[in-house]
Amino acid sequence: MEIILTALITAAVCLVIAIPVSAKLAVGNYKKNTEAQMGNAETKARQIIDDAIKEGEEKKRESLIEVKEETLRAKSELDEEIKERRNEMTRSERRIQQKEENIDKKIETLERREQSLTAKEENFAKKKEEVEKLGAKRVQELERISGLSRDQAKELILQTVEEEMKHEVALKIKEAESNAKEEAEKKARECIVTAIQRCAADHVSETAISVVQLPNDEMKGRIIGREGRNIRTLETMTGVELIVDDTPEAVVLSGFDPVRREVARIAIDRLITDGRIHPARIEETVEKARKEVDSVMKEEGEAAALDCGVHGLHPELIKLIGRLKYRTSFGQNALKHSIEVSQLAGLLASELGLDARTAKRAGLLHDIGKAVDHDMEGSHVQLGVEICRKYKESPVVINAVEAHHGDAEPKTLVACLVQAADAISAARPGARRETLGTYTNRLTQLEEISNSFKGVEKSFAIQAGREVRVMVVPEQVSDDDMVILARDISKKVEDEMQYPGMIKVNVIRESRVVDYAK
Repeated sequence: MEIILTALITAAVCLVIAIPVSAKLAVGNYKKNTEAQMGNAETKARQIIDDAIKEGEEKKRESLIEVKEETLRAKSELDEEIKERRNEMTRSERRIQQKEENIDKKIETLERREQSLTAKEENFAKKKEEVEKLGAKRVQELERISGLSRDQAKELILQTVEEEMKHEVALKIKEAESNAKEEAEKKARECIVTAIQRCAADHVSETAISVVQLPNDEMKGRIIGREGRNIRTLETMTGVELIVDDTPEAVVLSGFDPVRREVARIAIDRLITDGRIHPARIEETVEKARKEVDSVMKEEGEAAALDCGVHGLHPELIKLIGRLKYRTSFGQNALKHSIEVSQLAGLLASELGLDARTAKRAGLLHDIGKAVDHDMEGSHVQLGVEICRKYKESPVVINAVEAHHGDAEPKTLVACLVQAADAISAARPGARRETLGTYTNRLTQLEEISNSFKGVEKSFAIQAGREVRVMVVPEQVSDDDMVILARDISKKVEDEMQYPGMIKVNVIRESRVVDYAK
């Protein structure tokens, strides 16, 4: 046990002694190793630095070599450019020198010419002086031989030349006028023929009667009514005479105004369809028929404007154009005539290179006064001019309307074309018939005479002008006054109208009282 303990103590003492010795030895070895490594590092560093210095010197030498080469190349290019510029300058100097030599030569040539011209001018002045002297001598000799002074001879020669020139000018003017007339007439014929060939219009014969078909003959009695009250109301409201004769299943409407006949026809058709035929219903139906005819006239006006290519018309003008559908002039329908004149005027304007739209507009409106000449005083030309001015039409259109019958002087070519187109349309074979126009004018005049008296409400010419029915205002005309009024109308008709046979004046005074049961 003691031996073990002694051994352990001895081992511990040896360990204590061995640790410092080992540590010192380790430190010494580490120091030696560190110093050796430091020495190697310094050696490597010196070697690196030396290598870097060598490499830098080599790069420096290379850079210097490159700089020298670049400098030499730039210098060579610069020398080449300088050489080229010097050559260019040399060539320019050569050209300038040649130009200077050419200019000097031209100056010398001009100087020689100037000297030659100066010499010629001097020679010309001398010759001119000689000619003037010879001319003066010749004049003196001529004056001596002719016994006339210079002024007298000059006047005599001028008179002779003037007379000869007048004659020649007159011949030339006459020849030019003749040629111009021939050419103008030829051109006018070509334009008119072309326009007529390109514009074809149908003409329908106008009549003074319309026929209304009935479902059966019993309807005639219903139209006549008890004691004729229905037919009397129809005739009073429409101004059209109803002829109920032996014609099977038909009633004839007689009247010179197509608008009235159309209103009456529509009204009778509706009454027959409705079946209720009595005075109150007749009045209501006639009023509706009038509105329908007004609508038709508006549609016809719009269709006519569209057909002619005329745009921008005032709505009232369109309505008046539509009224021409029911207006005739010597048997020719006024609306168809206006459309045809518009188309002809447009074609003529196109042939002559004028404004075709203005010509069409003037042609369509040239007879617009006929739409109101039954209701207003004045000729259709005057009324047409007033209407066109009222609705702000252009001066060209107004002048064409005013001049289309020669009432005014045409101020534009468009007015002349409208005159020509109007004459072409009216002159077509079968376009107009004098007898129907005279008949219509007579009936219109008969109604105007009747309406001119005080107290007359309205009047209608019927029986082809053999009778006029005059409706008076009951409050203004008494039964006794009716006799005097009928006599006065008859007297005025005899004084102012020409007509075959005799005319019956039928004055009607009707009182009406209306009340309502509530």
